[in-house]
Amino acid sequence: MDTQNQIKRTLAQPDAIETIRQLQNDPTHKTRAAFARAVCQHFGFYDARRHLQVAGCAKALRELERAEHFTLLPVNKRSHLLRRTPSPQRLNTPVPNPVEMPAQAGAVRGLTLIQVKTDEQMRVWNELMICEHPQGAGPLVGAQMRYLIGSEHGWLGGLGFGAAALQLADRDQWIGWDSDTRRKYLFRVVGMSRFLIRTAVHCQNLASRVLGMVLRRLGDDYEVQYHYRPWLVESFVDTDQFTGTCYQAANWVAIGQTRGRGRQDRQNLRAKSIKAIYAYVLDSGFRAKMGVAEPVGLVSLEIAEGLDGRQWADQEFGGAQLGDQRLSERLVESARLLGAMPGRAFCGVAQGNWPAIKGYYRMIDQPDDAGVTMEAILAPHRRRTIQRMKGQSTVLCIQDGTDLNYSGLAQCEGLGVIGSNQTGTDSPGLHLHSTLVVSTEGVPLGLLNAQCLAPTPRQKGQPAASLPIEEKKTFAWIQGLRDCVAVAAELPDTRQVCVMDREADFYALFDEQHQRRKVDLLIRAKHNRATTEDLSLFESVRQSPIRDILRIPVPRQSARPKRYKQKAREERAARTAEVALRYHQIALRPPAGHAAKKPVSLWVVHIVEISPPGGVKPLEWFLLTTCAIATADQAHECLRWYCLRWRIEDWHRVLKSGCRIEELQHKTAERLKRAVAINLVMAWRIMLMTLLGRECPELPASILFSDIEIDVLTAYAKKNGLPDPCTSVMPSALSHASAGISDEPTIRRLATK
Repeated sequence: MDTQNQIKRTLAQPDAIETIRQLQNDPTHKTRAAFARAVCQHFGFYDARRHLQVAGCAKALRELERAEHFTLLPVNKRSHLLRRTPSPQRLNTPVPNPVEMPAQAGAVRGLTLIQVKTDEQMRVWNELMICEHPQGAGPLVGAQMRYLIGSEHGWLGGLGFGAAALQLADRDQWIGWDSDTRRKYLFRVVGMSRFLIRTAVHCQNLASRVLGMVLRRLGDDYEVQYHYRPWLVESFVDTDQFTGTCYQAANWVAIGQTRGRGRQDRQNLRAKSIKAIYAYVLDSGFRAKMGVAEPVGLVSLEIAEGLDGRQWADQEFGGAQLGDQRLSERLVESARLLGAMPGRAFCGVAQGNWPAIKGYYRMIDQPDDAGVTMEAILAPHRRRTIQRMKGQSTVLCIQDGTDLNYSGLAQCEGLGVIGSNQTGTDSPGLHLHSTLVVSTEGVPLGLLNAQCLAPTPRQKGQPAASLPIEEKKTFAWIQGLRDCVAVAAELPDTRQVCVMDREADFYALFDEQHQRRKVDLLIRAKHNRATTEDLSLFESVRQSPIRDILRIPVPRQSARPKRYKQKAREERAARTAEVALRYHQIALRPPAGHAAKKPVSLWVVHIVEISPPGGVKPLEWFLLTTCAIATADQAHECLRWYCLRWRIEDWHRVLKSGCRIEELQHKTAERLKRAVAINLVMAWRIMLMTLLGRECPELPASILFSDIEIDVLTAYAKKNGLPDPCTSVMPSALSHASAGISDEPTIRRLATK
């Protein structure tokens, strides 16, 4: 049997229904089973063993009867009662626990897999599963295979295989098949429905070794019993209870998550827990045999997928390689607790849960040379961010830096100098440089990269030009660009545009992009550079023709006196500025330090206010970009993209005001970085939830909130007269966590002509 018989689809055809009606006239069919057998023989419904597929045919006939295509024979109630499914055969006593079990799998004597064939073996298998497996003994469905894990020490556990899930979004996307191909070849996918290592067995690496043993023989056993070989095995891991380490050690691949639906969830109740999906490929050419193209790169994600309160921490931190699986589990649990109460110390978040408090601080207080690093903590979130990027045609990779002031931590080791106070005393702290990815609509997709640096002041009298580029503060911008270029290999269909403010206006960055050309730049100009023309950069574009006239609303601005590190600001009334739009292609000449290099070709987008009020400085922007600008619409797009740069400023505000990362207190800078890394992802989630609530208030609350969170929000909404959160994300309830995220940015007003 090369493909699976499509019994219901075949019988549902008009000519097949007419044939069934004619077969009903045969008086020899006394029961429904006999009639189903006759239908199988007529239509040739045989499995690979040449057995009639009576059960599948009977089920299809019942469904067609409910659709009123025909009426089957009445059910014989007496025989139906006699055919009730009996209880599983069990032993009279519990299975004895193994004795003298070694601590390592390699030392287990006589480790073997025994295929369940006899009644006695079935009783042992059933007893083990009923007593010790969370899902019990079954029943399993479809083509089944059971194994007992035996040894000289006693029975160690068991495995059970059956039919795969009928539909599974992440699995189906990973395979790449359509619904017709799935119906034909689903029987080639086997589901590992039961895997038990007994609770009395404590033996390292035993689970992964058993998985390897069973996968090496599974194909042969299926071929002997069912006359076909499976191509793929799937299994599920409840991440609330297990981490899936044994699957990873046995080279299974995590391919996504379930949606909380069981095989019989016809009402879409989603009453089951969310589980991770793991797959193991038995035949590397399975896609070619199905006629399915090999996937390119990783699976894309929807923006809000997996971000509700129950699973977001597992998605964004799960699987972090911290050197110890227990630390990885602790990271996920700690992030889940912190995400429920951002901005509070962990002692308050844990609410008296002393083991959780102790575990969190033990993780944060690992030695500075341990595997618990900022990069390792952020690695799972980075991967999810790349998957969300894959679902977009164009993304904006916004880079920026901000200083984290820890002047109150006088005893903290490893901090740098971020400035000085009014008395000239150095202010200790860290400099955070990040790449926040947003969609072209301004929705944050995640954090691609982040690094906390301890700035070292340049020695007095030492010119900046004498330092290697790697030792300059500006090198962080080049590193961010290189990181985006590295990611581009995984995103062949996604365009990346790096958006940066005036601090990134330096020649080495443009030259870096010119050499690689895989990622575009969009930077606000700071310096009036020399070009290959006789005019400077600013004058060159000012003398180009006006391409369009825009009207930009300018919000009011209150006066502010001079403060430390802040200039005084005059009051400004709200107005609508009429600006002229120009764009012009130029070639920047290399500066003296790069004289041997060739000029870099860029486009300049320029807007300037035509008639500003008296005494008011006119609006004027110069944007440098590697994006080709051939029309006014393309120039509008660049302006709109640059206005979204403010998203990273909002994110910084959430970090400092909402998550209060400058109030963290640890003894070393490395420990601070670990705590900061967790808060970086939390701040992104808060910001995403807030913006989705504002931009898409019709979204159901279940997308981002767990059931218990919705219950709390419902009570809060009822008390305060707010909209029902069951029908929307309820932006009003999110506003308290947003910590000052700005309203709709200027971007949406620029195109008003």
